[in-house]
Amino acid sequence: MKIHKGQYGYRDSHRKQQLLWVILFLAAIIAQLLARNFTANSSAKNILTVMAILTVLPMANLASPLLAGWRYKTPAEDFHRIMMPYEEKCTILYDLIITSKEYVMPMDAVAVHPSAVIGYCTNPKVDVKKAEAHLNEMLKGNKLDANARVFKEETTFLRRLDNLKPAAEYEDDGSLPYAVQLMKNLSM
Repeated sequence: MKIHKGQYGYRDSHRKQQLLWVILFLAAIIAQLLARNFTANSSAKNILTVMAILTVLPMANLASPLLAGWRYKTPAEDFHRIMMPYEEKCTILYDLIITSKEYVMPMDAVAVHPSAVIGYCTNPKVDVKKAEAHLNEMLKGNKLDANARVFKEETTFLRRLDNLKPAAEYEDDGSLPYAVQLMKNLSM
């Protein structure tokens, strides 16, 4: 069963899939370079060399996000069990890795609620104010309310989620699915 972006377990599943593709591309590059040695025709050698060089480009496009997010794994199942009751109040997205010019922000969970977007970031190097500013800029740029909060401590994050009213109590202006999709799109 394929795990989609925003579902629990996405980081680990995506990492395995990307690693498989990188290995396949690497095998294709090596095969092209080895095939180059088995031909005497200089035109064929040149074509195989160009093919190997052109195969490196899509492999690099797959490998760069893989390397950037390599150390960020899916959180423990205990965290998922803690988060499940909050899924009734709002939309919870798991395992997102949002990037900005300065940071890689592994968001173990992002609560998308009509009143705010609340994220739990596990990277200790992230400056919370800059992360919030980046998210608010993205929300504002997509014509959504710029009300994003980022927490680095799980207890503070859970306390903030406890204070949320169920999303059903808010007037539906149709922006919630749009905000959910935006958060998924911001993630690599």
